[in-house]
Amino acid sequence: MIDDQKQLDRTPQHSIPTFDLDRLEIVTALGRGAKGVVFLARDKVKDDMLALKVISRDSIEKKNAKAVKNSNGNEYRRVSFEQEVLGTFNHPLLPRLRGVLATDKVVGYAIDYCPGGNLHSLRKKQTEKMFSDDMIRFYAAELVLALEYLHNLGIVCRDLKPENIMIQENGHIMLVDFDLSTKLSPRSPEKTMPPNSVYKSPPDSVKKKRLFPFVRCCNSGIAPDDAASQASVNTDRTDSDSVEKSNSFVGTEEYVAPEIVSGKGHDFAVDWWSLGIVLHEMLYGTTPFRGLNRKETFYRILTKPPELIGEPTSLRHLIRKLLEKDPKQRITLEGIKGHDFFKGIDWDLILRIQRPPYIPAHSEEEITVEESDGIKRFDVELFVQETFANGDGGKHDVNHNTDDSQKLNNNNPPQHNQFYVF
Repeated sequence: MIDDQKQLDRTPQHSIPTFDLDRLEIVTALGRGAKGVVFLARDKVKDDMLALKVISRDSIEKKNAKAVKNSNGNEYRRVSFEQEVLGTFNHPLLPRLRGVLATDKVVGYAIDYCPGGNLHSLRKKQTEKMFSDDMIRFYAAELVLALEYLHNLGIVCRDLKPENIMIQENGHIMLVDFDLSTKLSPRSPEKTMPPNSVYKSPPDSVKKKRLFPFVRCCNSGIAPDDAASQASVNTDRTDSDSVEKSNSFVGTEEYVAPEIVSGKGHDFAVDWWSLGIVLHEMLYGTTPFRGLNRKETFYRILTKPPELIGEPTSLRHLIRKLLEKDPKQRITLEGIKGHDFFKGIDWDLILRIQRPPYIPAHSEEEITVEESDGIKRFDVELFVQETFANGDGGKHDVNHNTDDSQKLNNNNPPQHNQFYVF
């Protein structure tokens, strides 16, 4: 085997266990991601629930063959990089690498399981399929903290979207899916705030109270997702990431920044653009630049200003500053944390909030009993190989529709249609 494949078979540092399939009880298939199938699994040794991503070696080899022809790099190296990224995290809003899996047929790894679904599902549960300003403020603040941590490690997420923002059992978020992330020179915490980054308060007539009603709960149950899929792009133009900027053409098309579309090189600012898209979607229920096809979407991203309907508010101003097309003029971390939308927030206390806006209805133990009832044991290796047998598992082909999710688990289909991608 090639060295990159051997790299995946080695036990990572920091005493991350190597799983074998006998150690894991597979409860159900949650969905498929870019490269593999995601399972809900129990670690029999520690009696922990895990989200287990399993990738077929055959599918990696097929992508490797295409990558050689297109000079786009090595798939084993990409999978290994995601494992390395997960292994560096030590933050309550980011997943822990709980173990790795390697057999002759599959490779994979496990992270913390989040029983609350993702932010896209949670938005769909709201009465008008939109969040209140207070809910947006809470989730936005936690996303800022998660991205700040990543950027200080030198990691650019590059695929921030509601489907990749999970809800933990305690109601706090967990940012997942680093398949498309990259490593640049770590962001300097001492960077000064650019001029005009901090938003001044709007007139008194449009001021709103900026309080956290964290006792507010959401309805239980998950509503079906939109039938329309959100295709992702993963076509590296050069794969020549430098210490300052990357030229790779990656992301999910409705969330990618203009500098990625134009191919002029990008850095950490692309994550702040994506945050702006996510905030727009939480506020209005839609992304701001979606077109009838990818070409029109990219054209809108490059040329059209966001339509922020409604009275001027600090939230709308923040979204506009995040969706600044020139990355040099886009609001930075310091400007975001000092923005009036977050006025009064103690950034050191956010993670200590005991009652976030939404707490999942079930504990891990209750979910395990409920989900495992009637589930037959199946061959994980065969299941994953058959799922990716057509070689169609690329990030650009991820679909979010009922038919695909039912194919994943005919005995116990997920409650909602989008896939847990991480």
